[in-house]
Parts: sequence; structure tokens; C-alpha cells
Amino acid sequence: MHDTVFFELQGKPSVFVATSEFIKAASHQAERLGLEEVRRVFIPHPMQDRTDAEMHDHAERFVDEILDTLMAPVE
Repeated sequence: MHDTVFFELQGKPSVFVATSEFIKAASHQAERLGLEEVRRVFIPHPMQDRTDAEMHDHAERFVDEILDTLMAPVE
């Protein structure tokens, strides 16, 4: 979240990506960092026990959503 806010405040579009476990924490952190409307995409939790093939599948599954979010106006 810190990196996303850092780049957004410099006018460089960014997307915060995390697992669904961190939805509430991400909102609180974005608010505390002064950018409540930061772009974000949440993917299924957990990720740490995924195989390389599963990680590749996740990347394929979410890349379009991440790119669409990156290109969308901040709300």
C-alpha cells in the first residue's frame, strides 16, 4: 500500500494487489496514508501455498482486472 500511495501522489497510476484477507486492513491503511480512493484488486486468499502452475493461472486470471483497474479513474 505504501508504494501504491507513493506513486499515486506523484501522479503515476498504480494498483494495490493483495489477497482478500487484507480488504479491511488495506482500507484502513489507505485512509491513514491519505489516499482512501487508491486503486486496488483483491485476489483469493491464501497464496503462500500455491504451486508455480497455480500462481501462473492466478496471474492469467487477474491480469485483465489489474490492467482495467490501472486504467480506470480513481473513484
